[in-house]
Amino acid sequence: MLNPLKNSFLFIGIIFSLISSAQEKKGILTLEDIYTNNKYSQKSFGPVRWMKDNNGYSTLEANTNLGGKDIVRYDAQSGQRTLLVSAKQLTPAGQSKPLMIADYNWSEDDSKLLIFTNTKKVWRYNTRGDYWVLDLATGSLKQLGKSMERSTLMFAKFSPDATRVGYVSKMNVYVEDLVSNKVIQITHDGGGDIINGTFDWVYEEELDCRDGFRWSPDGKNIAYWQFNTKAIGTFYLINNVDSIYSQPIPFPYPKVGTTLSSVKIGVVAASGGETKWFDIPGDPQNNYLARMDFIPASNEIMVQQLNRLQNTNKIWMGDIKSMLVKNIMTETDKSFLDLHDDTRWLENEKYFTWTSERDGWRHLYRVSRDGKEIKLITKGNFDVLQVSCIDPSNGYVYYIASPKNYTQRYLFRSRLDGLGLVEQVTPEKMEGQSNYQMSADAKWAIQTFQNVATPPTISLISLPSHKEIRKLEDNHEVKEKYELLGLNKKQFFKVDIGDLELDAYMIKPIGFNPAKKYPLLFYVYGEPAGATVQDAWEGGDLWHQYMAQRGYIVISIDNRGTKSPRGKEWRNSIYRQIGILASEDQSKAALKIFSMFPFIDSSRVGIWGWSGGGQMTLNCMFRYPGIYKTGLAVAFVSDQKLYDATYQERYMGLLNDNAKGYKEGSPINYAKNLQGKLMIIHGTGDDNVHYQSFEMLANELIKNNKLFYMMSYPMRSHSINERSNTSLHLRRSMEKFWADNL
Repeated sequence: MLNPLKNSFLFIGIIFSLISSAQEKKGILTLEDIYTNNKYSQKSFGPVRWMKDNNGYSTLEANTNLGGKDIVRYDAQSGQRTLLVSAKQLTPAGQSKPLMIADYNWSEDDSKLLIFTNTKKVWRYNTRGDYWVLDLATGSLKQLGKSMERSTLMFAKFSPDATRVGYVSKMNVYVEDLVSNKVIQITHDGGGDIINGTFDWVYEEELDCRDGFRWSPDGKNIAYWQFNTKAIGTFYLINNVDSIYSQPIPFPYPKVGTTLSSVKIGVVAASGGETKWFDIPGDPQNNYLARMDFIPASNEIMVQQLNRLQNTNKIWMGDIKSMLVKNIMTETDKSFLDLHDDTRWLENEKYFTWTSERDGWRHLYRVSRDGKEIKLITKGNFDVLQVSCIDPSNGYVYYIASPKNYTQRYLFRSRLDGLGLVEQVTPEKMEGQSNYQMSADAKWAIQTFQNVATPPTISLISLPSHKEIRKLEDNHEVKEKYELLGLNKKQFFKVDIGDLELDAYMIKPIGFNPAKKYPLLFYVYGEPAGATVQDAWEGGDLWHQYMAQRGYIVISIDNRGTKSPRGKEWRNSIYRQIGILASEDQSKAALKIFSMFPFIDSSRVGIWGWSGGGQMTLNCMFRYPGIYKTGLAVAFVSDQKLYDATYQERYMGLLNDNAKGYKEGSPINYAKNLQGKLMIIHGTGDDNVHYQSFEMLANELIKNNKLFYMMSYPMRSHSINERSNTSLHLRRSMEKFWADNL
């Protein structure tokens, strides 16, 4: 006879086993898996370097025997693999392990290899480290700058004939001969207030400038930027966690309305000697020398000079023999100009390509060397987002654009002579975003395709047919893990706020029931530097999927002024009113969304954002307290006068001319209006948006008797991800705040 008690236990055991098995198969999204275990991390491919013959590319592959990486070449057509450099060849004498490759570059003739390793972070990126050169013919592996302090070399690059390498160390420029190993120091005054061959903080952050010197085409000279930061105000980060005494970290940081670095461009012989300086008209402390490069096969440089307002860009040509400069073209705008890096010289340097928004859209133009002839190449009511390749031999330019859907990206091509129709190269069926690393002859490309449901898929394709030759990485593992979670995909929709429609997306909870009422969480950025509503993988947007899994509706909206390919008028609309127009757009969109979706509980509405999105969160909370009941602002600007001059003045104008705009756009001036629950979070080591912004807002809220929550992360930067357990702790804190208050 069966024992009924034993039978019951057996039945319960089977049930638990089935539940456990179902959970394992279904998958549950946890913060630990996202931020600690990296369970959903995706694979990349490369870095890829197209070889000079355009018939193949090099990439890195793990060497399982020695550790480290081999550098291999693949023939594009056949797929034949050739070992170019083994990890053994990259093992220095006397060492057991090969160099860890952070980056690599080939010489012009592919005969030598430059390896960047042992890197260290300089503000945002790892731009300082050690460099080694491998001579493929002899097998010789040499470290550059051996007599210098370890990991102080920056921006090393071969001379045109690959006999020497130039680099920066401790604010000075050096040239090292690869045969004799002789090192020549060609600048001597770097250090302290003087910066040679690289840039100050604000040029790096806001003008995307890092590598600050250029070889002349004949290899005889080097042109470089020099900064004098003496007049810039010094900001101090305070490190209270790594010593029993606080350690101040000073760095020059020009805030709104204050003095900028004095900047000039000089030329010095690569063999050493005195520097000659270009006398470019204009106050060197109130203009930006934003771009400089040599014109191929010449002794001339081209310089882009932005005025302080950044609404005038003067293009100068400078002769390094006579040191005379001439202005060949001037671009102006009523609001602001963006910088572009799409200059390519054509027809034996008679013409160059130039990106401009002069017709209301971002397009590519062909300009004569003297600047007198300017002809439109790309035509239509769309923005050219990125130039992928210019192919003079066949007469085409390939570029990324999105004429029909602002959330997506496709490859197009146009004739360089401006004739003919625009051709879409990416197939229509590949809905989402595509990016391309193309061979110089435009016959081959490494395509990276993604959308909200597809992690990056990397393929080798032939052009212009866009035929896939082989798949290089499909990230199927992360896709399978993601699909097991059973999450709801982002849904894109439009929000009509009266005078225009805004792009938006929504994420619904698992098991969504339209008859229920759900709390709403808005994610906002809203500033000109980015856009949130993108048909891209974005790591699966796991944080917002996690919040949706906890029972929230998550929505994000791109207001006017965000970095969206909707034309110049869209982007320039926020000029002199950062934070004002954008928060108005967000509030109008929120009210419209309440009427569009009855399953949203408009009494439980939260908003959150990071950096510019943190500022937007505060503006929405303080300006429209009847809409947003709860807010969480991370690494935010509370007063626009506290941020750097280059970014803020570009979009707001000068302080003495727009004091009203600066005041009305700064949320600190409306803190007294706070009604809902607010949490503010900041890293005390934030070199970008200073902790000062956090403390000033806290002080204002206290003055107005407003209760709020706050969390400081000691010596974490703007990304708040350094040191042990930071990312998980941050997200746990955010989750708890929403659970308790929304």
